[in-house]
Amino acid sequence: MWQRVQTVFLGVAVVSLVASLVLPIWSVEVNGEATVLTSFYLAKGLKGDLGEGALYSYMPYSVTAMLSAAAITLAIIGILKYKSRMTQMKMGALNSFFLVGVILASFYFSNNLIKSLNAGGNYGLGMWLPGVAVLCNLLANRFIRKDEKLVRDSSRLR
Repeated sequence: MWQRVQTVFLGVAVVSLVASLVLPIWSVEVNGEATVLTSFYLAKGLKGDLGEGALYSYMPYSVTAMLSAAAITLAIIGILKYKSRMTQMKMGALNSFFLVGVILASFYFSNNLIKSLNAGGNYGLGMWLPGVAVLCNLLANRFIRKDEKLVRDSSRLR
């Protein structure tokens, strides 16, 4: 299973999505108040204190985490369905939609915060890692199709 390159790409996609769940998507510091957007919530608090004194908003920002969890689940199921390449291709195509949804939700929420706070802020790794997952998912789908074509061509020769 792990000797196939598409499984490695799907594994990298899962790791990058899990990392994007815990890393900040966007952050800014304005007038001593820090604002941090993650996949699960938006936190506002004093510069060094985003613990108990911070205000957390979970909805609608947790939509990004829900889409990421769905993409992680599909990628893991795709890894486990290595014997059925057609199922893997279908799941990879569906996973592409979820991954695009993660990127669009991250971009939408961060840009709305930039406009509402009138501050630039910094994009974190949580914004860019879903792009790595998209690239890995596309490469995995390409290699799955290549394997399927190889199997079909070899069965014709028999």
